[in-house]
Amino acid sequence: MPDKTLPPFTSAFHDQAAIRYQEQRIAHWDAVALRRRSWRGWGNAYHKRLEEIYRFLITPGQRVLEIGCGAGNLLASLNPDVGVGVDFSDETLKQAAEHNPDLEYVCADIHDLSRVEGSFDYIILSNIINDLWDVQTVFEQLRRLSSPSTRLVINYFSRLWELPLKIAQKINLAIPSLEQNWLTVEDLSGLLDLAGFEVIRSWQDILFPFPIPGLEQLSNRVLARFWPFRLLAWSNFTIARLHPAKSGDESQYSVSVVVPARNEEGNIEAIFKRVPEMGKGTELIFVEGHSHDNTYQAIEEAIKRHPERKSMLMRQPGIGKADAVRLGYEKASGDILMILDADLTVPPEKLPRFYNALRDGVGEFINGVRLVYPMEEQAMRSLNFLGNKFFSLAFSWLLGQPIKDTLCGTKVLWKKDYEKIAANRAYFGDFDPFGDFDLIFGAAKLNLKIVDLPIRYRERTYGDTNISRWRHGLLLLRMVWFAARRMKFV
Repeated sequence: MPDKTLPPFTSAFHDQAAIRYQEQRIAHWDAVALRRRSWRGWGNAYHKRLEEIYRFLITPGQRVLEIGCGAGNLLASLNPDVGVGVDFSDETLKQAAEHNPDLEYVCADIHDLSRVEGSFDYIILSNIINDLWDVQTVFEQLRRLSSPSTRLVINYFSRLWELPLKIAQKINLAIPSLEQNWLTVEDLSGLLDLAGFEVIRSWQDILFPFPIPGLEQLSNRVLARFWPFRLLAWSNFTIARLHPAKSGDESQYSVSVVVPARNEEGNIEAIFKRVPEMGKGTELIFVEGHSHDNTYQAIEEAIKRHPERKSMLMRQPGIGKADAVRLGYEKASGDILMILDADLTVPPEKLPRFYNALRDGVGEFINGVRLVYPMEEQAMRSLNFLGNKFFSLAFSWLLGQPIKDTLCGTKVLWKKDYEKIAANRAYFGDFDPFGDFDLIFGAAKLNLKIVDLPIRYRERTYGDTNISRWRHGLLLLRMVWFAARRMKFV
């Protein structure tokens, strides 16, 4: 049940103008709550679409805090393990406790969240920031309730729709509101930065908030994804996280380097010699893929010659790089998981850069990029280069985060995040033979911060590529379409 004792507003503010502002809004939303049972407007379709978006962003079973929770319907729709709603309208929270009794409620000034304890996986601010006296103060309050893995999810009306909303409110088609801030995407990004948060991605959504079958789905799921339609959308969305804090500890985490190896006999000894020790220990996990040469035997012999290196060897049961990587990750014991292609076209000496970027919180999924620095002459064929450019543009659009090179074999992430990706794999299906997109899609679905790390791509010194440009290129096109349906047109 909600705590019905309102805190003194002087705990958050010290000037009379701010106190009057808050008191006016409490009286307004108390009155709206009393009218809500008999009120009939056109907002049901809008709120239904809002719930669909949030259910896509937040998987069930999370710890979720909603600031300005209203009647708690959005929070309840997410099926949280722990759901806490904060609102300053006592009448609104009475209705929330009646309709969604499984949630916890705190009646408090949103600018003073001292009554809320713990940390949360997700913190929601839905259509509330434009109604706040001091947005930065609220964001600063949220830092105490956030961990490095916490995600702030914020949606707010676009100023483009200020006049239509006012008209709809005047004729009783929308819930009335008081004077609003009408922040822009840039305004919000700046305020988050000042309060110690950084934006992961922002986008526009909900182009047509009216319950007209067919047109509603076409507008909101398809047209809203393209320029110029997205500029006309009603709502802006932003996902943010705490600014990373550098640890400065070089040996804080252990590392597992998974090396898928098929027909790479000539590169094995160099892998043992060139992969550096990182963190508090580095293990090499070789997953051999039914080679036609003596790759398996070469790894066995190298393990015997290098007892100083922690290493293991397995033969994958299936086929494809994805199958090999998943087996290696399953057996890995490190806090940090890395992939190193056995062709050594990505220099192993650069792996500490990936370790440092992940350790320092610069990103949560570090993606190697081959397309920044000039390549050695035979490192990548021209058609492959153009194909990679195309797919980088396609997937940057699909994921909402810039990703310049989708098929670079070196990708680094926390083991705990990989376990979440694996648990959620059924959402995308299992038809990626490379494993790159399985990881990229999974990271984006978890709202992880994806960071590109440029490396210089080298020529092979042994063997031939295992990639078929035409067969695998067609498969990638299929994956673009599949990802569009599962990530973009939802």
